[in-house]
Amino acid sequence: MYWRDRRSFEQRNAAYVSSKAFPKKGFTLVELMVVIVIIGLLSGVVTISVRSYLIRSKQNIARLEISKISQGLETFYTTYDRYPSSQEGLAVLAQSSDDFVDGIIPFVPLDPWDNPYEYVSPGRSSAYEVTCYGADNREGGSGADKDITSSELQQRGQQR
Repeated sequence: MYWRDRRSFEQRNAAYVSSKAFPKKGFTLVELMVVIVIIGLLSGVVTISVRSYLIRSKQNIARLEISKISQGLETFYTTYDRYPSSQEGLAVLAQSSDDFVDGIIPFVPLDPWDNPYEYVSPGRSSAYEVTCYGADNREGGSGADKDITSSELQQRGQQR
């Protein structure tokens, strides 16, 4: 049979010779898996660090908003010689009056987790207390669930 094949030796072995002389270029499955694992690890690290920045930025926004609300409460006190009662709440700061056409503050904001700030008068350690309960919207917690209060901000301000 071999003698019946009219192709030359080179023609018969062309595929074999070319595969040895010019190996196929590409990645093996193991190399691809290693790259995928490395990309997964890097994305995990980036996700964790971005999440911590987002949590801190939301907490900073809550501190700023509580500070603005506290300024509004001080303006209310200066004008009316009293703080709003707990029943009146923060909404009284946004209501128009003879003294403030657009209200003391334009609107009562929600905290960065879209929950209302809690206002209590008298507060635990001062005339009033504005509280943001964090991501879980429950008293106590740590990390993203940490409570932020106006009393805490006043103490920080006195320490500086």
